[in-house]
Amino acid sequence: MNQKNKVFIATSLDGYIADRNGEIDWLLSIPNPEQDDMGYKEFTAQIDALVMGRNTFEVVCGFDEWYYDKHVFVLSDSMMEIPAKFRDKASLVKGCLNDVLAEIHGKGYHNLYIDGGKTIQGFLQEDRIDEMIITLIPYLLGEGIPLFGNLSEMLKFEAVGTKIFLNSIVQNHFVRKR
Repeated sequence: MNQKNKVFIATSLDGYIADRNGEIDWLLSIPNPEQDDMGYKEFTAQIDALVMGRNTFEVVCGFDEWYYDKHVFVLSDSMMEIPAKFRDKASLVKGCLNDVLAEIHGKGYHNLYIDGGKTIQGFLQEDRIDEMIITLIPYLLGEGIPLFGNLSEMLKFEAVGTKIFLNSIVQNHFVRKR
């Protein structure tokens, strides 16, 4: 069975996914009159479901609209239940990463979009990320929520593509070399 865990995320030049206050409005501060999705629809066409942490889930629950057309698995040991209005869109998963992935794969979801800083870091610590598409927004935030954390060993990725959007945003596509 072909199983892939993929990341599609934007960061500041200095590697932050949110600013010092946890805000992400700077991600949308570059004018995008054509509403270019920068490959998002193409990316999500390749995945079966999303896995995100509680913090990211709480952020997206506050958006004006629900942006996901695939099922969302919320990885959290502290959350007791999914809010009622999202129960048809999201499920709670708990436990160690291998058990969580076995549960999700057992439900028929094999190509997963991994989202959220702590969740991505956890998957990387377990060497469970196969591809990363990282979009660099040309700002230096100085501090905030980092995309990457400590690893017990080096992980090697190969760059397989780079695109430039809106004459200022750089998107890099990396594949894990095993």
